[in-house]
Amino acid sequence: MLPDVLIDGYRRFRDGRLEDEKARYRALADGQTPQTMIVACADSRVDPATIFAAAPGELFVVRNVAALVPPYEPDAGYHGTSAALEFAVTGLRVRNIVVMGHGQCGGVTAALAGAERKPAGMFIGPWVELLAPARDPMLADDSIDPEDRQQILERRGIRLSMENLRTFPFVQAAENFGEIDLFGAWFSIRESKLYWCEGPDGAFAPVST
Repeated sequence: MLPDVLIDGYRRFRDGRLEDEKARYRALADGQTPQTMIVACADSRVDPATIFAAAPGELFVVRNVAALVPPYEPDAGYHGTSAALEFAVTGLRVRNIVVMGHGQCGGVTAALAGAERKPAGMFIGPWVELLAPARDPMLADDSIDPEDRQQILERRGIRLSMENLRTFPFVQAAENFGEIDLFGAWFSIRESKLYWCEGPDGAFAPVST
């Protein structure tokens, strides 16, 4: 039997939100046509559907540790995030891809620890090393306060993932033809505020409410 907290939540869904969404679910049974893909962290505090108040079928979401997009690697490995990306772009024809990181990200903390040879786990350690191209130059910069490294790397990691998105031929082609737009976002858990990556320098600015 499922845990009671899940059963209770399902019953609240059946008695509440489902009443407003029945027609939508019936339509979605025939297929999905989301306009936006979001690459988000697996962290339980930053659910994209909640943050963007999205209805069922509006967002195609892939979540992993630290909201990372790996570079294009056409080999025989297991590429869950890359597979989701391929389906979103070539199958669903999404119009937008948003890479959304967040504050107090445990994956980013693990990447910083990895630079000090502190093991983060059999699978976590190698995965968060994807952040090394953003992490290592930052650690070599003596002008950066160590207290600021966490947030800086969280945001630089978003920009790195956006760069990695463009290594995928199908993403690059879709962007060149004006069929898709790429965005970066960072969510402050403490402030409950969303920041958008904008401008030529990739600075983050709060989204106006």
